[in-house]
Amino acid sequence: MAGGMDLGNGGKGGKKPLDTAINLVPFIDLMAVTISFLIMTAVWTQIGRLQVSQAGGPAAEDTQQEEDKSKTVTLTLAITPEELRLTADQSTFEPIPLTRGANGKLDLVKLNERFKQLKEQFPDTAAITLQTDDKVRYDVLVRIIDECMGSGLPQISVMAAG
Repeated sequence: MAGGMDLGNGGKGGKKPLDTAINLVPFIDLMAVTISFLIMTAVWTQIGRLQVSQAGGPAAEDTQQEEDKSKTVTLTLAITPEELRLTADQSTFEPIPLTRGANGKLDLVKLNERFKQLKEQFPDTAAITLQTDDKVRYDVLVRIIDECMGSGLPQISVMAAG
């Protein structure tokens, strides 16, 4: 035959069986790795949605008038591994110790109460600057950002503690 092509009907006269054994173990391994990768990245897509700006950079509301600025107060929250220090313009509040509850979750009830007091006094305030120490864990920072957003302070800036 030309080209060396086997037509299958020469020689012994039978057809090859069409049933083959498919090894599913590599497929299951690939799916397990893919699913675990997707589960791990799902958390990062949620964190990526936080709208946080870097302090000192251009803000979206730079065109705000001076009379609006007089009604608001500048909030700064200094975060260390041991405590939180909230400053509103020139007044400083007593430090809030960072403690964890029985379930291991960060307890931010006192910080939430301070935010409520400040929002009652200055309802137009929507911005806060977080000054984080290098030793602060990332999960603590994200939990504090969530607390700020939940307390009505959506304009969050993060900067390193000086």
